[in-house]
Amino acid sequence: MKKPEFEIRPLAVTDYEGLYDLWKTIKGFGLRSLDDSREGVTRFLERNPGMSVAAVSGNQLVGGILCGHDGRRGCLYHVCVREDCRRLGIGKAMVVSCMKRLREERISKVSLIAFTRNDVGNAFWNRIGWTGRKDLNYYDFVLDEENITAFNQ
Repeated sequence: MKKPEFEIRPLAVTDYEGLYDLWKTIKGFGLRSLDDSREGVTRFLERNPGMSVAAVSGNQLVGGILCGHDGRRGCLYHVCVREDCRRLGIGKAMVVSCMKRLREERISKVSLIAFTRNDVGNAFWNRIGWTGRKDLNYYDFVLDEENITAFNQ
């Protein structure tokens, strides 16, 4: 069977519907009611122009990463690849593209969060050389109780 061809390109606001539809197919994926709305994603993309990426095969969006930085540290959010397109190098190609964009912005360190129960994601990050941190704790403080996370079943 021929390996499908794919293109990595900047993620655009016009990709939102395809990206959101992809997110909804991923088991265990957490979607936040405000942050992951069209308005929330648009705000993120406008604040971080040209940083986020989409993977496209034919005319189908098969992967995406929301990528941004604060001038000091980069962060990857919602890294995902359509289930039937995994293990083809798409995820790694998207990560490499984001890292290149961050390096161009002179960002020297990148972080991400993977839920502990996300076995597929954690295996991916370990396989491509990311290191889990044991020397710190991660804390949240909720500023907007309306921003509810719902997990796909």
